[in-house]
Amino acid sequence: MQARHWLLLAAAVLVAVLFGVAGGAVPLELAEVVRALFGAGDATTQAIVQNLRLPRVALGLAVGAGLAASGTALQATLRNPLAEPYLLGVSGGAAAGAVAAVTLGIASPLLLPLAAFVGAAVAVVIVLLVARAVAGHADPRVLLMAGVVVGAFCTALIMVALATAPENTVRGALWWMMGSLGDAQWRSVRWVAAYVALGIALLVIWARDVDVLALGDEAAASLGLPVERVTRRIYFAASLLAAATVAGAGLIGFVGLIVPAIARALGARNTRQTIAAAALAGAALVVLADLVARTVLRPAELPLGAVTALIGVPFFLWRLRRLR
Repeated sequence: MQARHWLLLAAAVLVAVLFGVAGGAVPLELAEVVRALFGAGDATTQAIVQNLRLPRVALGLAVGAGLAASGTALQATLRNPLAEPYLLGVSGGAAAGAVAAVTLGIASPLLLPLAAFVGAAVAVVIVLLVARAVAGHADPRVLLMAGVVVGAFCTALIMVALATAPENTVRGALWWMMGSLGDAQWRSVRWVAAYVALGIALLVIWARDVDVLALGDEAAASLGLPVERVTRRIYFAASLLAAATVAGAGLIGFVGLIVPAIARALGARNTRQTIAAAALAGAALVVLADLVARTVLRPAELPLGAVTALIGVPFFLWRLRRLR
């Protein structure tokens, strides 16, 4: 990638942060936002910016970067541009694990992502087993179909778990399942950011192995790469990222599908470049999508997952047509 493309991505993140903090039920001028970020200006504006909107934007940055990096790794490993955590059932499994933790009363900021990771890992194992049982190997097309089925099954499990829950709990859980950054607090944001940073670091470390996997399983094995072990590593890191994002903001789909294509269009060629570029683009996309969710029907707020789906579904159909 050229330097101007990196500058473009950095500028997009900066613009998204400024407008994300300025927009909302009470719109603020950009000058007011800048003053509040430095502890100056009106006390009410400072409280809105520093305690409400800045944690929300920070969570959006972490969630977007995590989803984008996870989608990039899954697409490269499966050699399928339609792969992403939501469509492969990874996010659904993470949501089921998180709801189970909430039901059992262990939903602390530290343990909730771990519970979501267990659910995501179980979903990945089931999807791989189903694909191998049907096709004899991890066929990418069968993986997508198996992921959709496993995701639907996880949603059904969540509905069963919430069947006897109090009405307020059910309403909050359903809103969380549709994706929202509304409950962002600095404590939870720090934990989500820590898990996302760990997952992205692992993917960056293993990026060269993913580049070799892109040559195909047989070619990678002939070069001495332990294909099965490396594939499990990538699924592990991708599941960790998906779990962290689900624990922090609920189910937000199609970010991992759209953003890697944007990174490749900007000139990213190897996996390490694509992960870095996708993380920046994904962070900006989620913050801007959340801004749309908060302002398009102000003072009402749309689910963030609905906004990303409205963008992602047409993109998915377009990519499907191109692949055909």
